[in-house]
Amino acid sequence: MTRVLLLSHTTGYQLRAFNDAAERLGIELVFATDRCHRLDDPWQDRAIPVRFHDRDSSVDAIVERARRYPVAGVIAVGDRPVVLAAHAAAVLKLPWHSVEGALASTDKRRSRAALAAAGLPSPGFRIIHGGCGMSDSGLGISDEGFGGGFERFPCVLKPLGLSGSRGVIRANDSREFGAAFARIRALLSRPQVRAARTGLEDEILVEDYIDGREYALEGVLTEGALRVFAIFDKPDPLEGPFFEETIYITPSHLSAEAQAGIADHVRRASRALGLTHGPIHAECRIAPDRTVYVLEVAARPIGGLCSRVLTFVGAAASWEEVLLLHAVGRPIAVVAREAGGAAVMMIPIPSRGIYKGVDGEADARAVPGVTEIRITAKTGQLLETLPEAGSYLGFIFAKGETPHTAEAAVRNAHARLTFTISKEFTVHS
Repeated sequence: MTRVLLLSHTTGYQLRAFNDAAERLGIELVFATDRCHRLDDPWQDRAIPVRFHDRDSSVDAIVERARRYPVAGVIAVGDRPVVLAAHAAAVLKLPWHSVEGALASTDKRRSRAALAAAGLPSPGFRIIHGGCGMSDSGLGISDEGFGGGFERFPCVLKPLGLSGSRGVIRANDSREFGAAFARIRALLSRPQVRAARTGLEDEILVEDYIDGREYALEGVLTEGALRVFAIFDKPDPLEGPFFEETIYITPSHLSAEAQAGIADHVRRASRALGLTHGPIHAECRIAPDRTVYVLEVAARPIGGLCSRVLTFVGAAASWEEVLLLHAVGRPIAVVAREAGGAAVMMIPIPSRGIYKGVDGEADARAVPGVTEIRITAKTGQLLETLPEAGSYLGFIFAKGETPHTAEAAVRNAHARLTFTISKEFTVHS
């Protein structure tokens, strides 16, 4: 049986989707996850126990399994597994993104430097230390700017070691900059953040704020050639102070010329980073003067359950099937996205507190066009809002004749949901 090595966090949303896709295609998955290595297969998935911060021993464990059960391809789900996947693929001589490309795609500092060096439009940036020992006075903040040769407002602060919109804050002046820095520093000091051991926990990227609208691209690189499967519009403006993504819709309303411009910039950015073979998820911003800024190119598919917004006709029905076919070298040229509009809402968390439940699901599911609602928050879970949040309440999916009708459906369904979130209790000793 053909096997694919799949690297992921144990709790990754997409594991089940890949498992279902593999069963449909007759492919066996070999999991490598950060499961407990002291217990004997606690998840009953025969996963190879790895530690993303311990590259050498993790690669050795993967190679040992691959000697007994050879694999034909590799896929990584999530930012942390990407680098380990690149190292494993290099040792196993499997086609995948380069180690240098994987490192650059998961490090905002490397990425920004590589894109600027390649001549791609890039905001000015610098790195500051955000560790617990750094004082606000050490930033050199003044009314004119914050020193170090970087004195432009507005700007955006982004922790290097966190993904998505977590810890990302816009600052319009020195006062807001100081408050944002303090808030990010508190987030970076959390034990669960430091336990990730990315090596980037104390670094913060500060870059120019770029005005404009955001778009996302989902595609696959094959020996450097990019195949675009979807360009998503983000209809809700992302202007700060926080940058919570809520809705993706496809196909894009942009002209064919503008979409070609996004694809070209992502292709050039991928080359500059060293990404060559495998899935990519790119985030772009188009400025009012039509300049395309590539914000990031991740060497992985779209995160969470969002891939369910993509359905296909041809040799594959789901995005996971497309990626598995590509991983084992089977043709995907005949695969095309289903016609019509599609939308996904990542349900935002309205307030901090303890999640108690949701009402109105039946009414929300009855909205014409809605195809699925998945509430992923668990009863009793502590919820946080951005910029500290690392999750959503759930996901709403819809289809329509046009992307706008699909967007209207997810908004309508969301309006029918009522979430109960109670205040957390503080215990005083």
